[in-house]
Amino acid sequence: MRATTKRAFDLLISFILLFFTWPIMLLTTIAIWLESGCRFNVPIFYKQVRVGEGGRPFQVLKFRSMIVDAEKSGKAQWASTNDSRITRVGRLIRKTRIDELPQIFNVFRGDMSFVGPRPERPEFVVMLSEKIPYYAERHRVKPGITGWAQLLYPYGSSEKDALEKLQYDLYYIKNHSIFLDFLIMLQTAE
Repeated sequence: MRATTKRAFDLLISFILLFFTWPIMLLTTIAIWLESGCRFNVPIFYKQVRVGEGGRPFQVLKFRSMIVDAEKSGKAQWASTNDSRITRVGRLIRKTRIDELPQIFNVFRGDMSFVGPRPERPEFVVMLSEKIPYYAERHRVKPGITGWAQLLYPYGSSEKDALEKLQYDLYYIKNHSIFLDFLIMLQTAE
C-alpha cells in the first residue's frame, strides 16, 4: 500500500511541477542552445548512468550544465564548487536547480521517485560502498529529485560528505512516509 501511495503521489506532484515549469524548461533549452552557438549537433540534455532502487542502473536526464566532453578523460569526477567545466548558463541553472527539472521524466518512467536519496554514479557507488559501511542500504528505495540529505547537507564532493549525507539518507529510508515526503517538498520549495 505504501509503494502504491508513493507512486501515485510521485505522479501527481510530477504532473503539477511539469505544468508550472514547462515555460522555464523551454527558456532553459533556448539558453543552452544559444550558448552553444545555435548548433543543432550539441546536446541540450545530459544523460548519465546512475544507480537506482535495488542497485539497478538507469539513465538520469538533466539539462547540460557543463561543456561538451566534460569528462573526455573517461574518468568520473565529482563536480566542485568553482568547476571550470561549468558553462555560464550551467552556473545559473545549477544554482537554481533548474538543471534537475528533466528528472521529472525519470519519475514518470518509474526510475526515480520525487523524494528519495540522490542517485549516484556507479563508479562512486562502488568506491563508497567499499569504504563506507551500509552505503548500499540507500538503494532500498528509489532515488529522488529532492531528498532529506539534499536539504540538510550542502552539495557533497568527497567521501566525508558522502558519509554525512548517508546518515540523512538512512534516516529517510527508515522513516519515509507521505507526510515526510510532503515536508521535504515544502522545504525544497522554500
